[in-house]
Amino acid sequence: METPKTDAPPSLASLFLSFVSIGMMSFGGGLAAWTRREVVQKRGWLDDRQFLSGYALSQLVPGATNVNLAVFIGTQMRGTAGAIACFCGLTALPLAIVLLLGTLYLHSQGSTVGPWVGFALAGMGAVAVGLNLGTGVRLARRNISGLIPIAITAIVTVSIGVFGFPLLYTMLAVMPLSLLLAWLTRPQ
Repeated sequence: METPKTDAPPSLASLFLSFVSIGMMSFGGGLAAWTRREVVQKRGWLDDRQFLSGYALSQLVPGATNVNLAVFIGTQMRGTAGAIACFCGLTALPLAIVLLLGTLYLHSQGSTVGPWVGFALAGMGAVAVGLNLGTGVRLARRNISGLIPIAITAIVTVSIGVFGFPLLYTMLAVMPLSLLLAWLTRPQ
């Protein structure tokens, strides 16, 4: 259930603390799922369309998609100061934890603790895959309707997920087809 979009911008502290929470909950991945849950469902700062637009834009610009998404959301909410608050909230604690785990892992090589650290990191990765898959299915159900969009989504998913084609080449091949079909089927 989504919270209605709010009109008042959140405080910088709210942005920072929300992204600290997102960064900690998504440790190991799954960031888009946690971000959507916090920003769209829980806080109502953005709606699904705004979130998806920001996520798409975040994938196009250089840099880490999830960091770009945090900066996008912060900019939408409070401008440059909001972008800085979201960036710092998202990256500060996970960076400290990664450095600590890396140090522990390097110093535990050859001991009985080393494999457990590796297993913990692998488990976090598996959880991230599940969260991203669940978010993708939920967003697809709400935002993709009609035979053509479903077919385009299936083509891209199978091309990348099953056949392992690179994202760039898949998008370069499918995008013109998608745009042509959207233009041909637009309401007159």
